[in-house]
Amino acid sequence: MKREELTRYLDELLEAARFRDYCPNGLQVEGKPEIGRIVAGVTASQALLDAAVAAGADAVLVHHGWFWKGEDGRVTGFRKQRLATLLRHDINLIAYHLPLDAHPELGNNAQWAQGCGFVPEGRFGDQDIAWHGRLAEPCTAAALAARVGQALGRPVQLVGPAERLVGRIGWCSGGAQGYFEQAVALGLDAYLSGEISEQNTHLARETGVPYLACGHHATERGGARALADHLAERFGLDCRFIDIDNPV
Repeated sequence: MKREELTRYLDELLEAARFRDYCPNGLQVEGKPEIGRIVAGVTASQALLDAAVAAGADAVLVHHGWFWKGEDGRVTGFRKQRLATLLRHDINLIAYHLPLDAHPELGNNAQWAQGCGFVPEGRFGDQDIAWHGRLAEPCTAAALAARVGQALGRPVQLVGPAERLVGRIGWCSGGAQGYFEQAVALGLDAYLSGEISEQNTHLARETGVPYLACGHHATERGGARALADHLAERFGLDCRFIDIDNPV
Protein backbone atom coordinates (compact mmCIF):
# COMPACT_ATOMS: atom_id res chain seq x y z
CA MET A 1 0.00 0.00 0.00
CA LYS A 2 1.35 3.43 -0.85
CA ARG A 3 2.36 5.56 2.12
CA GLU A 4 0.25 8.53 1.01
CA GLU A 5 -2.81 6.33 0.58
CA LEU A 6 -2.43 4.89 4.08
CA THR A 7 -1.83 8.21 5.84
CA ARG A 8 -4.67 9.88 3.98
CA TYR A 9 -7.01 7.08 5.04
CA LEU A 10 -5.88 7.32 8.68
CA ASP A 11 -6.15 11.12 8.73
CA GLU A 12 -9.76 10.88 7.54
CA LEU A 13 -10.70 7.91 9.71
CA LEU A 14 -9.42 9.56 12.89
CA GLU A 15 -10.50 13.10 11.88
CA ALA A 16 -7.01 14.34 12.69
CA ALA A 17 -7.59 17.85 11.33
CA ARG A 18 -10.25 18.75 13.89
CA PHE A 19 -8.01 18.43 16.94
CA ARG A 20 -5.85 21.06 18.61
CA ASP A 21 -3.02 18.83 19.73
CA TYR A 22 0.38 18.94 21.40
CA CYS A 23 2.19 17.29 18.51
CA PRO A 24 1.75 16.75 14.76
CA ASN A 25 -0.65 13.94 13.89
CA GLY A 26 -0.10 11.65 10.92
CA LEU A 27 3.20 11.03 9.17
CA GLN A 28 6.04 12.32 11.37
CA VAL A 29 9.09 10.72 9.73
CA GLU A 30 9.08 9.70 6.08
CA GLY A 31 10.35 6.27 5.12
CA LYS A 32 9.60 3.74 2.38
CA PRO A 33 6.95 4.75 -0.17
CA GLU A 34 5.34 1.28 -0.05
CA ILE A 35 4.01 -0.12 3.23
CA GLY A 36 3.20 -3.77 3.70
CA ARG A 37 4.23 -4.49 7.29
CA ILE A 38 3.35 -2.29 10.26
CA VAL A 39 4.42 -2.52 13.89
CA ALA A 40 2.02 -0.71 16.23
CA GLY A 41 2.66 0.31 19.81
CA VAL A 42 1.89 2.91 22.44
CA THR A 43 5.09 4.98 22.28
CA ALA A 44 7.82 5.43 19.68
CA SER A 45 10.54 4.47 22.14
CA GLN A 46 13.89 2.99 21.17
CA ALA A 47 12.70 -0.43 22.31
CA LEU A 48 9.70 -0.32 19.98
CA LEU A 49 11.84 0.93 17.08
CA ASP A 50 14.31 -1.92 17.63
CA ALA A 51 11.43 -4.40 17.64
CA ALA A 52 10.15 -2.89 14.39
CA VAL A 53 13.57 -3.28 12.77
CA ALA A 54 13.74 -6.91 13.90
CA ALA A 55 10.26 -7.52 12.47
CA GLY A 56 11.16 -5.97 9.11
CA ALA A 57 8.51 -3.28 9.44
CA ASP A 58 7.95 -0.60 6.82
CA ALA A 59 6.13 1.65 9.29
CA VAL A 60 5.70 2.20 13.02
CA LEU A 61 2.23 3.32 14.11
CA VAL A 62 1.91 4.78 17.62
CA HIS A 63 -0.16 6.90 19.97
CA HIS A 64 2.83 8.77 21.42
CA GLY A 65 5.04 10.00 18.63
CA TRP A 66 7.59 12.82 18.60
CA PHE A 67 7.95 16.59 18.22
CA TRP A 68 5.92 17.64 21.26
CA LYS A 69 5.25 21.32 21.83
CA GLY A 70 7.68 22.88 24.28
CA GLU A 71 10.25 20.08 24.24
CA ASP A 72 13.89 20.57 23.23
CA GLY A 73 13.96 20.34 19.44
CA ARG A 74 17.66 19.53 19.09
CA VAL A 75 18.42 16.12 17.58
CA THR A 76 21.00 14.93 20.08
CA GLY A 77 21.40 12.02 22.48
CA PHE A 78 18.46 9.65 22.58
CA ARG A 79 16.58 11.74 20.01
CA LYS A 80 19.42 11.29 17.52
CA GLN A 81 19.51 7.54 18.23
CA ARG A 82 15.79 7.13 17.68
CA LEU A 83 15.75 9.16 14.46
CA ALA A 84 18.86 7.42 13.16
CA THR A 85 17.18 4.03 13.65
CA LEU A 86 14.23 5.04 11.47
CA LEU A 87 16.33 6.71 8.78
CA ARG A 88 18.87 3.89 8.63
CA HIS A 89 16.12 1.35 7.95
CA ASP A 90 13.85 3.66 5.93
CA ILE A 91 10.92 3.15 8.33
CA ASN A 92 7.95 5.51 8.43
CA LEU A 93 6.76 6.89 11.77
CA ILE A 94 3.02 7.55 11.93
CA ALA A 95 1.46 8.88 15.13
CA TYR A 96 -2.00 9.91 16.33
CA HIS A 97 -2.38 11.39 19.78
CA LEU A 98 -5.76 12.96 20.68
CA PRO A 99 -7.44 11.54 17.56
CA LEU A 100 -6.66 8.04 18.84
CA ASP A 101 -8.02 8.84 22.29
CA ALA A 102 -11.28 10.13 20.88
CA HIS A 103 -12.32 7.76 18.07
CA PRO A 104 -15.75 6.29 18.94
CA GLU A 105 -14.82 2.69 18.08
CA LEU A 106 -11.05 2.30 17.72
CA GLY A 107 -9.95 4.92 20.26
CA ASN A 108 -8.36 4.35 23.64
CA ASN A 109 -11.45 5.38 25.60
CA ALA A 110 -13.75 3.26 23.45
CA GLN A 111 -11.50 0.22 23.76
CA TRP A 112 -11.12 0.72 27.51
CA ALA A 113 -14.90 0.84 27.89
CA GLN A 114 -15.31 -2.27 25.79
CA GLY A 115 -12.72 -4.21 27.77
CA CYS A 116 -14.13 -3.24 31.15
CA GLY A 117 -17.85 -3.28 30.41
CA PHE A 118 -18.50 0.47 30.70
CA VAL A 119 -21.62 1.73 28.95
CA PRO A 120 -20.82 5.07 27.22
CA GLU A 121 -23.44 7.82 27.37
CA GLY A 122 -21.65 11.06 26.52
CA ARG A 123 -18.47 13.14 26.43
CA PHE A 124 -16.98 15.99 28.45
CA GLY A 125 -13.68 17.83 28.91
CA ASP A 126 -11.57 19.75 26.43
CA GLN A 127 -12.46 18.80 22.84
CA ASP A 128 -14.82 16.12 24.27
CA ILE A 129 -11.89 13.83 25.01
CA ALA A 130 -13.25 12.41 28.29
CA TRP A 131 -16.19 10.01 28.37
CA HIS A 132 -18.97 9.39 30.87
CA GLY A 133 -21.45 6.60 31.23
CA ARG A 134 -22.48 3.86 33.62
CA LEU A 135 -21.68 0.39 34.79
CA ALA A 136 -24.00 -2.40 33.69
CA GLU A 137 -24.27 -3.36 37.37
CA PRO A 138 -23.36 -0.89 40.14
CA CYS A 139 -20.61 -1.99 42.51
CA THR A 140 -18.35 -0.53 45.17
CA ALA A 141 -15.33 1.52 44.14
CA ALA A 142 -13.09 -1.22 45.53
CA ALA A 143 -14.79 -3.87 43.39
CA LEU A 144 -14.52 -1.61 40.34
CA ALA A 145 -10.80 -1.10 40.96
CA ALA A 146 -10.27 -4.85 41.18
CA ARG A 147 -12.21 -5.48 37.97
CA VAL A 148 -10.42 -2.78 36.01
CA GLY A 149 -7.07 -3.94 37.34
CA GLN A 150 -7.77 -7.47 36.16
CA ALA A 151 -8.82 -6.24 32.71
CA LEU A 152 -5.73 -4.03 32.31
CA GLY A 153 -3.30 -6.47 33.91
CA ARG A 154 -1.98 -4.03 36.52
CA PRO A 155 -2.99 -2.81 40.00
CA VAL A 156 -5.26 0.22 40.18
CA GLN A 157 -4.58 2.98 42.71
CA LEU A 158 -7.84 3.91 44.42
CA VAL A 159 -8.12 7.21 46.29
CA GLY A 160 -11.28 8.18 48.14
CA PRO A 161 -14.07 6.08 49.68
CA ALA A 162 -13.54 2.48 48.62
CA GLU A 163 -16.97 1.45 49.92
CA ARG A 164 -18.92 3.98 47.83
CA LEU A 165 -21.49 2.43 45.51
CA VAL A 166 -20.60 3.35 41.92
CA GLY A 167 -23.06 3.44 39.04
CA ARG A 168 -22.24 6.49 36.90
CA ILE A 169 -18.60 6.96 35.97
CA GLY A 170 -16.28 9.15 33.94
CA TRP A 171 -13.08 7.95 32.29
CA CYS A 172 -10.29 9.26 30.13
CA SER A 173 -7.15 7.39 29.15
CA GLY A 174 -3.62 8.65 29.76
CA GLY A 175 -2.77 11.82 31.67
CA ALA A 176 -6.28 13.23 32.08
CA GLN A 177 -6.34 13.95 35.80
CA GLY A 178 -7.25 17.56 34.99
CA TYR A 179 -10.83 16.52 34.15
CA PHE A 180 -11.58 15.19 37.64
CA GLU A 181 -13.26 18.37 38.86
CA GLN A 182 -15.55 18.37 35.81
CA ALA A 183 -16.44 14.75 36.54
CA VAL A 184 -17.37 15.74 40.11
CA ALA A 185 -19.48 18.64 38.79
CA LEU A 186 -21.35 16.22 36.51
CA GLY A 187 -22.43 14.26 39.58
CA LEU A 188 -20.54 11.10 38.64
CA ASP A 189 -19.90 8.45 41.27
CA ALA A 190 -16.25 7.84 40.31
CA TYR A 191 -13.60 8.97 37.85
CA LEU A 192 -10.95 6.82 36.16
CA SER A 193 -7.84 7.94 34.31
CA GLY A 194 -4.31 6.82 33.65
CA GLU A 195 -2.56 9.13 36.11
CA ILE A 196 -3.26 10.98 39.34
CA SER A 197 -1.84 14.25 40.71
CA GLU A 198 -1.39 15.43 44.26
CA GLN A 199 -4.43 17.68 44.26
CA ASN A 200 -6.71 14.92 43.00
CA THR A 201 -6.26 13.06 46.29
CA HIS A 202 -7.70 15.94 48.32
CA LEU A 203 -10.61 16.45 45.93
CA ALA A 204 -11.52 12.76 46.09
CA ARG A 205 -11.47 12.79 49.90
CA GLU A 206 -13.36 16.07 50.24
CA THR A 207 -16.09 15.31 47.69
CA GLY A 208 -16.44 11.61 48.38
CA VAL A 209 -15.92 10.82 44.68
CA PRO A 210 -13.38 7.98 44.27
CA TYR A 211 -10.50 8.47 41.84
CA LEU A 212 -9.01 5.40 40.15
CA ALA A 213 -5.54 5.80 38.63
CA CYS A 214 -5.24 2.92 36.21
CA GLY A 215 -1.91 3.52 34.43
CA HIS A 216 -1.10 5.83 31.53
CA HIS A 217 0.38 3.06 29.39
CA ALA A 218 -2.18 0.45 30.41
CA THR A 219 -5.16 2.63 29.49
CA GLU A 220 -3.68 3.52 26.09
CA ARG A 221 -2.78 0.11 24.69
CA GLY A 222 -6.22 -0.48 23.25
CA GLY A 223 -6.27 2.17 20.53
CA ALA A 224 -3.04 1.23 18.75
CA ARG A 225 -3.93 -2.46 18.93
CA ALA A 226 -7.43 -1.90 17.57
CA LEU A 227 -6.14 0.35 14.79
CA ALA A 228 -3.59 -2.27 13.74
CA ASP A 229 -6.29 -4.94 13.65
CA HIS A 230 -8.51 -2.64 11.60
CA LEU A 231 -5.81 -2.00 8.98
CA ALA A 232 -5.02 -5.69 8.73
CA GLU A 233 -8.67 -6.55 8.12
CA ARG A 234 -9.44 -3.71 5.73
CA PHE A 235 -6.28 -3.69 3.61
CA GLY A 236 -4.69 -7.08 4.22
CA LEU A 237 -1.56 -5.47 5.69
CA ASP A 238 0.74 -7.36 8.04
CA CYS A 239 0.05 -5.43 11.25
CA ARG A 240 1.21 -6.51 14.67
CA PHE A 241 0.92 -4.78 18.04
CA ILE A 242 4.03 -4.97 20.22
CA ASP A 243 3.58 -4.07 23.87
CA ILE A 244 6.71 -2.55 25.43
CA ASP A 245 6.24 -2.98 29.16
CA ASN A 246 5.79 0.26 31.09
CA PRO A 247 4.76 0.30 34.78
CA VAL A 248 3.53 3.90 34.66
